[in-house]
Parts: sequence; C-alpha cells; structure tokens
Amino acid sequence: MLRHILALAIKEFLALLRDPRSRFVLIGPPIMQLIIFGYAASFDLDHLAVAVYDEDGGSAARALVSRIQGSPHFHVVAHVAREEEVAPLVDNKEVLLVLHMEPRFTAHLAQGGSGSLQVILDGRNSNTALLALNYLRSIVLDFNQSLAAQRGSDGPPVTLSMRAWYNEDLDSHWFIIPGIVGLLTLVVTLVVTALSVAREREQGTFDQLLVTPLRPTAILVGKSIPGLVIGVIEASFIIAVAMLWFEIPLRGSVGALYLGLLLFLFSAVGVGLMISAISVTQQQAVLGAFLFLVPAVILSGFATPIANMPEAVQMLTYLDPLRYFLVIVRGVFLEGDSYALLVDQYWPMAIIGAASLAAAGWLFRHRMY
Repeated sequence: MLRHILALAIKEFLALLRDPRSRFVLIGPPIMQLIIFGYAASFDLDHLAVAVYDEDGGSAARALVSRIQGSPHFHVVAHVAREEEVAPLVDNKEVLLVLHMEPRFTAHLAQGGSGSLQVILDGRNSNTALLALNYLRSIVLDFNQSLAAQRGSDGPPVTLSMRAWYNEDLDSHWFIIPGIVGLLTLVVTLVVTALSVAREREQGTFDQLLVTPLRPTAILVGKSIPGLVIGVIEASFIIAVAMLWFEIPLRGSVGALYLGLLLFLFSAVGVGLMISAISVTQQQAVLGAFLFLVPAVILSGFATPIANMPEAVQMLTYLDPLRYFLVIVRGVFLEGDSYALLVDQYWPMAIIGAASLAAAGWLFRHRMY
C-alpha cells in the first residue's frame, strides 16, 4: 500500500511539472507577489504632499518648516499666500495637509508665549490623516524641546519616552512580509491540491484511477503529498528571501515555525481536497479555491486586526487556518516564540486539518460514480 501511495504521489508530481498551467502557478505568482508585497505593501507614509501657509515669515516659522521639509514623511509642494488658496489644494487632493502659522508666530515664541499653529487635513481617508497628524505632532514636539533647550528652560513638565519592542524601527515591512509566508503558501498549496482530482476528471483518467488497487483514502493521501511537499518548499523559499533579502530577523525556534507550517499545510491540503472532490473541471477547482482564499485572507488578520471586527465575524475567524499560522510566523520571526508559547495555535489547525480531510474523504467516496 505504501508503494502504491508513493507511486501515486510521483505521478502527481509529474502531472504538475508537465502541465504548463500548473508550472506557472508554482513559479510565477509566488515570485511576483513576493516582490510586489515586499516593496509595495506598507503601512508607512512617506513623502506626503504638504502646503505651507506662513503669515509670519519669521525665523521660528522658517525653522519649523525646515524640520518638516527635512522629514522623510513630508514633502512641501506649495507655499500659500492667501487663505483662499487653501481649500482648492485640499479639495483637489493636491496636498494632504496645510500648515498655517499665525502672523506673530515667531514674536509670540520670542516673548515666551505659545505660537498658534493650525493644521488643515484631508480627512477623506481617516487612517492616512491620523498617521500624518501623528508624524507632524512628533516633529512639533521635538521643535518645542529644542526651543526650550535654547532658552535654558527645563522644557515641558511631562515628556514621553517611547521604546518599541520587537520592531525597534517600527518598519511595517517586518509585520507584512512574515505574513506573506502564510498567504503565498496557502495560495499555492490550495490551488495545487484543488486541481488534483479535478484534473483527473477533466482528462478522463479518473475511471482508470478507480480500477487501481488503491482505496479512496489512499488516493487522497497520495494526492495530498505533493501539496505538502510543494508548500514546504515554497514557504522555505519565502522565509529565506525574507531573511536574506529583506533582512527580517528570525528570532525564535525554527522547529516551532516548521511544526506550525506542517499543521497549516495539513489543514490547507484538506480544504483543497474538499474543493477538488466537488469540482468537475479545473476551472471550477480554481474558482472554488479563490472563493475560499478571499475571505480566508480578510478574516486572518493579515492586514486588519481581528479585534476590530464585529463579534460575529470574529467567531468565523476561528475556522480560518491562516489566522493561527500568522500568529505563529510573526511570533517566531519578531517575538522569538518557541513551542510552549504556540501550543494554542497548533491544535486548532490540527483539528481543522482532520475535519477537512475527513470531509474530503466522504465527498470523494460519494462522488466516485
């Protein structure tokens, strides 16, 4: 029986490598998506367009504008001379914010008072506006501390000292790229597995498979092996690129990461075989795979926190294996997690994998004829 299963697994590997569409799924999308996500997907905001409405023109105003211009987050694209010019810049999305300094801004600071600084933000994208406001607040706070030091005063009575754990530079790529390990591995494994039985039906070799000595359970095991092997290879490649090219540290246990990877692939293969068992053509299998992928990615916490979702939606996330693997891969990469800290993520994926493989076996037996 083991030799028969191994022979079926080798047959599946050869079928994948000989099929141009399958080869493209294995090689093309993972590389392209890794490059696109690695460089394009980021929560950091740089070179935001800013307009300056300086009614003062004094040294303090110029110093503050210089700090903003020197920040990597902002780029001063316009200087406003009249108040009527502000609204069109924001309305037409030419700038994200307008910095307005009162006529006696420098004089008030020189007299020991406080200068009035107004910020006009484009709030149509509230997240971007809040991030930009926080960047600007940090610059103004640093400006105030420098001004207090020049005057010989103690500065503000309360100062905020920040220390970021796990991601010291607050680089969002450190959060996104480990998640890509789970995302792309799920895409490749699910599509490859979903095509396995559907390919047999479409090519007319399904009946030949049924007359072999293999039982339905053994057929499913043989068809799941290529998905597991390809998933491990794809994930290892992406992990290597994340470490060597994007220089993201792998601080935790490699064994804990790969145990989570195997359990994640176990559950993904089960879902893929379920889709394949009910699909008649390869086109149906691919569509079924992507019907599962879109909600799986949205519910996984890849881009948006699960805690911000409605409670009913949060309950659905417990059925998503990607949710658990993202905790594992990010925990191992950034937090240095080991086996003991990840047990709560291991067993749900094992249950999902066992349930999905059992359902795939039932569907396969009832759709054999």
